Order: sequence, then C-alpha cells, then structure tokens
Amino acid sequence: MAAKEKEKKNERPLPPRPESVYVNRELSWLAFNQRVLLEAADPRVPLLERLKFLMIYQSNLEEFYSVRIGIMTHRALLQPDKADPLSGLLPEAQINEVLRVTREQQTLMESIWKGIREELRANKVDVLDFRKISKVDELMSKKLFGDIRGLLFPKFLSLDQGLPFLWSGESNIIAFLGRGTEQKLCIIPLDRIPAYQSFEIDGCQKIVLTAQLVRHFLPLLLKKETVIQSAIVVVTRNADVFLSDVEDHADEDLRHKVSTMLTKRRREMPVRVRIYGKLSDQARALLIKKLRVPESRVFTQSIPFDLSFRSCIGGPASLRYEERRPARDIGLKKGEYFAYIEKHDLLMSFPFQSMLSFVDLIYEAADDPEVLSIKITLYRMSGSSKIAAALAYAADRGKDVLCLLELRARFDEQNNIDYSEMLEDAGCRVIYGLPEHKVHSKLCVITRRRGGNISRITQVGTGNYNEVTGEQYTDLSLITAREEAGRDAEAAFTALSNGELPPVTESLWFAPLGFKSRVLDFLDQEIAKGEKGRVAIKVNSLNNPEMMEKLIACSQAGVKVELFIRGICSLRPGVPGLTDNITVSSVVGRWLEHSRIYSFGQGEEQRIFIGSGDLLNRNLERRVEAFIEAVTPDTREQLNRVLDALREDKEKASRMLPDGSYVRDEGGEGTSSQEALYRYFSARKVSLQDETPEKRRQAPGREGEKSFWSSARAWLRKVFVED
Repeated sequence: MAAKEKEKKNERPLPPRPESVYVNRELSWLAFNQRVLLEAADPRVPLLERLKFLMIYQSNLEEFYSVRIGIMTHRALLQPDKADPLSGLLPEAQINEVLRVTREQQTLMESIWKGIREELRANKVDVLDFRKISKVDELMSKKLFGDIRGLLFPKFLSLDQGLPFLWSGESNIIAFLGRGTEQKLCIIPLDRIPAYQSFEIDGCQKIVLTAQLVRHFLPLLLKKETVIQSAIVVVTRNADVFLSDVEDHADEDLRHKVSTMLTKRRREMPVRVRIYGKLSDQARALLIKKLRVPESRVFTQSIPFDLSFRSCIGGPASLRYEERRPARDIGLKKGEYFAYIEKHDLLMSFPFQSMLSFVDLIYEAADDPEVLSIKITLYRMSGSSKIAAALAYAADRGKDVLCLLELRARFDEQNNIDYSEMLEDAGCRVIYGLPEHKVHSKLCVITRRRGGNISRITQVGTGNYNEVTGEQYTDLSLITAREEAGRDAEAAFTALSNGELPPVTESLWFAPLGFKSRVLDFLDQEIAKGEKGRVAIKVNSLNNPEMMEKLIACSQAGVKVELFIRGICSLRPGVPGLTDNITVSSVVGRWLEHSRIYSFGQGEEQRIFIGSGDLLNRNLERRVEAFIEAVTPDTREQLNRVLDALREDKEKASRMLPDGSYVRDEGGEGTSSQEALYRYFSARKVSLQDETPEKRRQAPGREGEKSFWSSARAWLRKVFVED
C-alpha cells in the first residue's frame, strides 16, 4: 500500500497545452497502419512480401475496429461528453475521424492491390476475376465449385424477417432472390470452407477465392431461384468485453469465466460491416437496417477480404525476402549455460538469434540435480510450444514448476486455457493473473541449491515465450545470475502467488508500483544536466500524459531526446518552445519492432534498461511489467549497438514531423537497422573461455517435447472422446 501511495505522489496535475503538441491515440495508430500499408507499395520490397504487408494491414485494421472502436463505441454510449484529454475530441468525433481516415486509406489500399494483382499476373499467378473470366478458367472453376457444393447450406428468409446471427470476421454470401413483391433473402455462411483453391494451366497458377467462386455460381446452387443481386459480407463485432461482464459468482473457475467471455465476444454488436459486390441502394439500405449498424460504418471494397492465398504461391526466390534464419549457435551447448551465466550476463536478440537457446536453458535446468524450481510468466505461446514442452519435462523430472498463465491475453485466451490444463496435467503448478491487472511481464527465475547456498538465474525479456513470434518480432532477453535480481524476481512471484502486485524492488523494476516513478526520476536527472542530458527510448507506443509532460520538460531544458516508437506516438516532435529537442522515428520493416529499451545519460554515466512495457496508460497503470538494467560492458555495448542502428536507419525508418505526419528520407538504401542488426547478432557467439565448465548434462532434446505432447494427447482424448 505504501508503494502505491508513493506512486500516486508522483502524479502531478498537467498544465494546459496547445492541441498542436498532441496526437489522438486512435489517429496515431491509423498513421502507423498506413506505414504498414506503404510497405506494400514499396517497389524495393519483393512482390509476395508486399502482398503480405497488405494482408497485415487488413488484419491490423480488423483487430483495431473490434477492440479500439469497440471501446470508443462503449464510451460514446456511456460517456458521450467525456473528451479525449490530449486531442479534445469527444468519443463520437473520434469515431468519425477514424471512419474518415479509414476511407482515405481504403482508396490507397485498393490502388496498391490493383498494382500487386497485375504484377502477380506478370509472374504467372492469376487471382481470378469472375467479372472477366476465360472459358477454360470458367470450366475449371465450375469443377472446383462442384467439389465444395455439398458444404454449402443456404438459409432462406423473407424480407421482413430478421437476419440469422453472422459471426464476427466470417464471410457470408447474401443474395436477393425473386421478382417484384415476391423477393426473399438467401444467406450462405462460408465458415466451413477453405478461403481459396488453386489450379494450374499452361504454367500459370490460378487462384480461386472461394467466396467469389460461390457468389459467381449461385444460379447453379439455387437452381429454382432467380438471383437478382448478391454480395459478400463480413461483420466485425465489438471485442471490448471485460472479464467483469461475465463474473456472476466470485468463486467460479477463472477458466470457465474466460470461456464465457469468448462466447460473449463473438455475439457483441457490430462495429463495422464490409461488403464486396455492388448492391442497389434499396438492397443496401435493407441489409444495413437488418444488421443494425450505421451507414457510416459500412464499407464497400473491391479488394478481397482474405489474402491468405499468398501462402500457396510458388515462383522464384526473388518474389520473397532473402532467407534470414535465426542463428541457432550462440556458442553454448546444453549443459554449458549455467557455467557461463554464473560468470557473465547473457543478452540474446530475436529473431537474429534463436529462442531455442532459452529452451535449452530450461532443459538444462530440468536435468540439473541442484535445481529446485522454475517459475515463469506466460502471456502468449505458440501452438506447439517447445517452451511448454520443456517446462512439462522439468516437472516430470521432479522440479517445482510454477507457471503464471495470463488467460486474458487478448485473442489468445482459448490457447492459454488449453495450455493451462495441459501444463497442470503434466505436473506443473498453474496460477493466473490478478483480477484488476494483466500480467504482461516476461520473467523467469530458476532456483538452485549449491551446497548450503541458494542461487538463482533470472531472465527478463521484452517479448513472449513464443518460438513463432520469436522469428517474426525483434525482441531482447537478458539472463543473469546476479543475486539481487534473483531476489527481486522471487519477491515478484511470491506476491503474484498471493494475488498481490509485485513490490517496489531495487534491482528489477515492476509496473505498476515501481516503474513510472523510476522513469520520471531518471528524466529529472537528465533535466538537471541541461544540454548535456541525453534520453533514448525505444518502445512500441507512447500516450501517457505524465510521461509526455516530462519529455516536454526535458526538451525545454535542452536535453536531447530520441524516441524510437513503432506505433502510437501521441507527442509531436519539433514544436517550437515545447518539443524542439525531441525526435521521433518509426521503423516498419521485415520484422515487427517489439523490443523496449530505456537509456538515460551517456558515456560512463549511462543507465540502460530493457523490459516488457511501453509508455501507454495501460502498461503503466493496469499491467504487471518487468524491467532489468544492463550493467555489464558487454550487454550495454549490444544495446547501444541497437540504438545506433536505429539512429542510422534511413531505409526503413520514418520521421515524425511537427504536424504529426511521417516522412521517409530518400536515398537510404543499405541503412536498414534490421539488416545491420541481423549481421551483428547472428554472428555473435559467447565463450566459456578458459574457465572449467561444469560436467555437461545432455538434455533429452525432443524427448521432453514427446513427454509433453503425450500428456496433451491424453487430455484431448479425455475431453473429446471420454466426455
């Protein structure tokens, strides 16, 4: 409680600022997604990678509407007069601005799609357009339609009947049938059918999008009906469902609560409707009325909703990025990690190095007779998690394995529910996050008894324990045997096990109690240095008013502030008298920038930290985050190499201008920070040097995985067969 009161004392009233220094959070996110979209238009990016960026843009926007516009929709209903403190916009005005920007971006998106489609055709990949299709393609498509016809289940209803429920994110064919006053509706859900099929003719790959295929052959499916007009429709529903909405009984099992929440989420009100295909004004108005969605939230587009067909396209290597595999060998083998980490802090950088090295560490702990316990926080895991397999193996070897699983990791809830049961069946102890705070930290501590002494190895990361995203996101992981770090990590797990927030500790920082105040104190120290002060912060997002006020104070004191922010940045740089000494850049490239670095000062006085949290309100106030300082010359040098690469990037970095827009410098070819860091980290290896390593204990490799998935299969049999 004292720590919480101390944190509150750091909250100072914010002075009024001109709106020109701030950017609305939602509009800033849309600007980020436009930078993703522009990668799809960059001719220097290989063709299929450009198609991937287009797919990511659409996926990002779908999630944004379901979550952020879902939240804004609730606010517009419950607090219509409560303005955004940064931009002054009311909730409804924010929604209207989002809709306006989305329509502007849609025009750009469709232009980019048209260009990509033409280039695909030039590379003998033809995404069929049923408005102008050859006889041969028509015949082949008709055969494909015959193959799926038995999976189509039309639903008929009169024009005055309500629509059946349309699941969020799923494509449906909606057709108007009949003549004159005898019209009726037909709805065909496509959720059970693959999104695309393909065939080859004369060396040209033909991509057939299933939704368009079914729409084209509706007369064959509905032989006795007259099809007047039809369209493909996708509804996006509000995913802003809070756990408290489904907590009817305090003693219910949390897994059941989250499962109930997932069901409710899919049935929430629509926040956006997309239509592919031309409908008459009357038909469109009727459809909108039945969906109970405002006209302003209905988008008609000519680009397919699902671009996942990219995965089936072959073609030459030039259509894709040059292969960049994570370096598997960092110089240590199973059985050598403890010996190295006892004498050196170890920093790993993903995806340039492989996360399998961390898996090796867990297996080494599992086979070490001196290891007593492994404790870890899990937020998002891959579908076939090697880390989960290693933890299960460790439990099977008699280790006390504690897994804190955050069941409320948005859109990963069901995956985490499944893993919680599998890990319990494998012998792990599983606990969940706190009622009012998501546990977003990436923290692991391994405890050993050596003789009469207890020692710990602590790992703090910026990204999830997920081997799949570990090859897609840039993240950092620092592992240390420092006694004070292990002690603080143990204190955090003790608190979390008791349903409490991690306390304020010295070596590690934990949000929400001990992080924001520390950052503000470090910024004050740089302010005291005036023009000699230096701040460099790399995060995904920034919108916390108190942090932005302190950064403005830094700038006004002459401190040079460098912000490397991938996504949301609500603070404009270069505003005279306010942010003159602040620069903001955003890197969007081959990998998703995800690491968080906080650097204060320079030279020997520099203090540099990594951790799991951004500078959003949620990370500072409503999430448990963990941070650690890099104190050894080697780890500090590596983190500074990351910051230097970002400073020099003129190829993939966009600079934010004082008006809030972004530009990319011309002539930056060959300066990509991601390519520079791949070359640097993939070649890095550590060494035990001349120290005598402990006796190597060969971990069982894939045997641990087999043990885990054997438990998983038994669990699945129990659920789906025995029950």
